[in-house]
Amino acid sequence: MTPSAAGERLAPVDEANLVLDHAGQVNVFLAAGVLGTGGFVGADGVPDLTALRATLAERITAVPRLRLRAEGTGRRHRWVEVRPELGHHVRLVDAVAGPAGLERLCGDLMTVPLPQDRPLWELLLVPGASASGVGMVLRVHHALADGVAVVAIVQQLFDPDGDSAPAASRRPPVVAGHRRDVRSVLGRGVVGWRRIRMTLAGREVGPTLFLGERSAHRGVAFVDADLAALGAHARSVGATVNDALLSAVASGYRAVFSAAGEDVPALLPVSVPVALPRREVSGNHVGVMLVHLPLGDPDPVGRLRLLAADTRSAKVQARQQGTLEFMRGPLGARILDRVAHSQHLVAGFVTDVPGPTRPLRLAGAPVTAIWPVAVLAANVRLGVAAVSYAGRLHCSVHFDAATVPGAVFARSMGEALAYLEGRPAAGRPG
Repeated sequence: MTPSAAGERLAPVDEANLVLDHAGQVNVFLAAGVLGTGGFVGADGVPDLTALRATLAERITAVPRLRLRAEGTGRRHRWVEVRPELGHHVRLVDAVAGPAGLERLCGDLMTVPLPQDRPLWELLLVPGASASGVGMVLRVHHALADGVAVVAIVQQLFDPDGDSAPAASRRPPVVAGHRRDVRSVLGRGVVGWRRIRMTLAGREVGPTLFLGERSAHRGVAFVDADLAALGAHARSVGATVNDALLSAVASGYRAVFSAAGEDVPALLPVSVPVALPRREVSGNHVGVMLVHLPLGDPDPVGRLRLLAADTRSAKVQARQQGTLEFMRGPLGARILDRVAHSQHLVAGFVTDVPGPTRPLRLAGAPVTAIWPVAVLAANVRLGVAAVSYAGRLHCSVHFDAATVPGAVFARSMGEALAYLEGRPAAGRPG
C-alpha cells in the first residue's frame, strides 16, 4: 500500500472515513493480541519499551502512512508528514486480569478517539493479559487503512517467521478492469441507484434490540476456530471460510433473539465488506454486499449451503460495483451518517480478513494470537470481525453491553464454529 505523498489531499474515500469519526462513533480499527516471552518481552513477562520503540523507529521508515496526520477541516484535509513521538504512540497501560480483562479493555477503547493532532495510530502493551507474556492492542484509524491494509501494516512492523503472506485461498482476488461499454456502465448505474435507495429507505429489519441508540458501555468477546478444519468442512459443501463464519454468526443471532424473547426472523440482513483491488493513493478499498443470514434454518450446515449459493454471486457484483456510493467522498458520508441512525436495512456488520499464514514476532516476541475488533456505526449494536492467523480463525464480537447479551451471542457462535470444524459438541448448535 503506497499512500498519498505528504502535502496531498486525502483520497475521497479516506476523507469519508474521517467524517464517520465523531462522538459516539469512533472509526478506529483495533487488533488485540498476546505476545509470548522473547525479544523485548522478558522471561518475567515485563516488556522493554525502549527496545521495542527502537525497533519500531526503524521500521516506520518503510510505512509512510504511520508518519502522516490529517490536517484541515471539512472536505479539505491534507496529509502532513510528522515524526511520530513513540513515547506516545507506543506505551504501557494498566494491567488487566487475564483474557477477560483484555476483552474489557478492547471494549472500553472502542469509545476512545485517537488524537488527530498526531499520526492516527497507537500500539499499547497490556500486562496481565496472559499467564506469561504480555497483551497488545494496535489501533489504526480507518482514514489510514481498511482491514486488509492494516494486515499489510502489521506485516511491515512485525518480524516475519518465514513466509507470512496471506494464504492464496483466502487472498482477495484481483478483479480484471471493468468493461467500459455503455451496457456495463448503465448496469452499474442501475445497481448503484438501487443501493442508494435501499440505504435511504430499506426496511428489511423490524424493531429489535440489535438496532437503536448505543450506550457508552461496550463489550468484546473473543471466539476462535481451527482454520484448516473449518475450511475443509466448508469446501466439502461448496462453501468458503467466510460462509462458515456467517453460518456461525447466524447461530449467535438466533440465540440472542430467543434469549430476548423476540421472534427469530427467517432471514436477517447484515453488511459484509468485500475487498476491492488495491490502488496507490488510498488506504481504503472496500465494497459491500448485503447478505441475508438464513436464521430460519436451525442447522449450521444447512445454512452453510444456503449462504454459499447467496454469496457466490453477491461477491462478484459487490466487486464490480465498487465502494458504496455514499462512501466515495465526504459529502456522501455526511448524508449516510445522518440517515443511518434510523436505518433498518441491516442488523449488523460481519467482516473477515485474510491474515498471515505463519506466526509473526514483534521485536523478537512471538505473537501467539491476534483478534480484530469491528467498528460499530450508525444504529447497529453488534458487529463481528475475524482474521485468519497461523492456522486459526480469530474472531471477536463487539456489542453494546447495555442492550445486547453479547456473551450469549459469542457462546452460541463458538458452538457453531466447533460443530462446523467437526469437534464434539453437546448436540447440534442452533
